[in-house]
Amino acid sequence: MSVPTAQAAPELYGKVFVSADYVSAKADNINNNNNSKEPDRNLLEVGSHSSRLGFRGSEAITANTDVVYQLEYEVEIDGDDSHTFTSRDTYLGLKNPDYGEFRFGRNSSVFSYLYGPIFNRAYWDNLGKRTLNDNGGVAALNMLDYTRQNNSALWIAPEYNGLELVLQYAADESLDDDDDSKDGYGAAVKLDKGTGYTAALAYSKDIEASGSINTLDFVTDDNAEGLIHYGGDAFRGTVTVDLDKYIDISTPLTLGAVYQQADYDFAGSDKEKGLIVSGKMALENFAHPASVYLQYNRTDNLNGISNNDSNQIVLGGEYELKDNVIAHAYVGQNSADYTSPLDPTNSVADIRVLAIGGGLEYLF
Repeated sequence: MSVPTAQAAPELYGKVFVSADYVSAKADNINNNNNSKEPDRNLLEVGSHSSRLGFRGSEAITANTDVVYQLEYEVEIDGDDSHTFTSRDTYLGLKNPDYGEFRFGRNSSVFSYLYGPIFNRAYWDNLGKRTLNDNGGVAALNMLDYTRQNNSALWIAPEYNGLELVLQYAADESLDDDDDSKDGYGAAVKLDKGTGYTAALAYSKDIEASGSINTLDFVTDDNAEGLIHYGGDAFRGTVTVDLDKYIDISTPLTLGAVYQQADYDFAGSDKEKGLIVSGKMALENFAHPASVYLQYNRTDNLNGISNNDSNQIVLGGEYELKDNVIAHAYVGQNSADYTSPLDPTNSVADIRVLAIGGGLEYLF
């Protein structure tokens, strides 16, 4: 007897997010060399922000266990990137209500699960831009952020009484004998009982704090002699409070804070320390849901380099034209003192970036 089986069709989903921004960026006291970019610029930019296309789904293999999968790719719809698709979270795994969910492939690191107090969008969604060479020139610099890890395994434990736990392992499959093999691992725990507050902690080793930095300022990464490869420990803690749940105010107001620290393992490094404080308030008397937010970021010793400091403040707003169509507007400023990795007492650049813009986000 033949038994017909039905396969669940994958879900097609994605996001298109485009902005137009006026950017004024200036850098004083830059060391001159032939490879440096223009230190001052005033221009109008069109940007694509984490626009993506993906397929995801699940297939039951027993009464309680499903195979789960996701293939997701970033698309630079403004055409700036020569690669049409860039891999985001792509994995195959298993999901069981008693044992949780296991994902194997390319996974976002544990810091990505602690994003509640971070409201900045579009141009100012710039966590992780810590060196001038990230963009090849003048840029708004900011603290460490989460990464995506190849060759990684992720376990999302079943939720228990509002407590969420995520564990991650990332295998270092480098075949270069000159580099020490550094497998990474991390953990995140979050408490959210739905009572108006959340608290979360995350720690990782050789995942978030992992990469390379060029000791030759404004020189392209093709010059391997200037590169320092590093790993290290990183910690992030977050809290959010829905103030209207505890104080008699008519308007929903969410306050949040992030503190994080990264300890890099290259010689002469200093601990990077980051702080974010934010607030988001719903606006009344609009035809559709609207909100305004204010976020301040402070970072000391960017990328582990002493006296590399950054301050950023952004005022922005969102307006939901539909549940899946969101208009954005914002204005922000970033100031940073950038110093040489070889000599932290030698100031390379005094950077000032101002950006005003707006965008449209479409979810499907």
